[in-house]
Amino acid sequence: MKKTTGALVGLCATGPLLLALPILGIGAGTASASCSTDGAQGVDASAVAKQVKAILDGGDKGSVSVPGLDAPADQVPNAKTIQATGVAMNIPARGQVVALATALQESGLRNLTYGDRDSLGLFQQRPSMGWGTASQILDPVHASTKFYEGLKKVSGWQSLSVTQAAQAVQKSGFPEAYAKWEPLATALQKAIVPLLQKAGGASPSPSPSGSADTSPSPDSAGGCSADGDGTDFGTIPAGALPEEYKIPASAPPKVQTAIRWALGQLGTPYQWGGTCTDSHGKNPMGRCDCSSLMQGAYKAAGVTLTRTTYTQVMDGKAVSVDALKPGDLLFTEGTAAVPEHVGMAIGQGLIVHAPHTGDVVRITTVASWKSRILAARRVV
Repeated sequence: MKKTTGALVGLCATGPLLLALPILGIGAGTASASCSTDGAQGVDASAVAKQVKAILDGGDKGSVSVPGLDAPADQVPNAKTIQATGVAMNIPARGQVVALATALQESGLRNLTYGDRDSLGLFQQRPSMGWGTASQILDPVHASTKFYEGLKKVSGWQSLSVTQAAQAVQKSGFPEAYAKWEPLATALQKAIVPLLQKAGGASPSPSPSGSADTSPSPDSAGGCSADGDGTDFGTIPAGALPEEYKIPASAPPKVQTAIRWALGQLGTPYQWGGTCTDSHGKNPMGRCDCSSLMQGAYKAAGVTLTRTTYTQVMDGKAVSVDALKPGDLLFTEGTAAVPEHVGMAIGQGLIVHAPHTGDVVRITTVASWKSRILAARRVV
């Protein structure tokens, strides 16, 4: 990013917490506030935890208000994505706090479609400065990944202050602007940790929206009610397709294409935040996570899906778990409103999905999932 030199428009917080909305710089896309950062004070961590739980864990969303989180329905999920990306990249808690403080300053934890010059997204990254295309930067996983990659290149960042570490990545014209967000960023990080652990179970890293499928084995049982539950296939080796399976001829052509494409990724390593655009290639970020596998499969069929499980659960129309058809998306983990994992029913009681870090795209059965399915959506 380029150093900000332009003027600023905005108001600085003068209250005791210094936690008003961040000011967006009219400069180079590393939005910054010109306010003094002296005197940043503590945040009510309990109130932050209640707000986070209310948004991510189905609590009373009107029960608490936290300065700096004036639009928590947008801000808290973005914070979770930033933090979950850090977890997946083995970034320690301190680095996650740096990222959260940076996003609080740059965008107010909002995925902005505008900014100074060509700045976009949570971190106000600029396509012209090599952070990715506009659409990539507006993908919170991509934006967070690029920030952490930049942070890891900073020698000795672990020993730097939050402000110094953030500035080393962002190169803001107001390098002290990040400091005032450290208390809120720290409270957010601590509040989100247990929810990520709850969602992720024993898996070492989360799925695209922040958790992972933690079923002990995808070859236990399950299936669509119309054509068995999948138990007849017995044990299905990782990355393998049962010889008896055939893509359902009765499925719509677009569904057949989507299934065929998804099956083409079998055996490829899972990559949290991966785009699934080159799953057989050497670049890990070209591999699939659970939601990009669904997105890529349907893209091949000419059908547009959104990127994450949080949004895919609103794509298409809701269907009953007892009336599944090939091509239906099945969601598990988290809540029905905010699911954490997704797979695709492919007929004959089987599901194709990308489980979690350390595993590969593989086949499982609907029966093994059925007690955990939170929602099902039909997109064709």
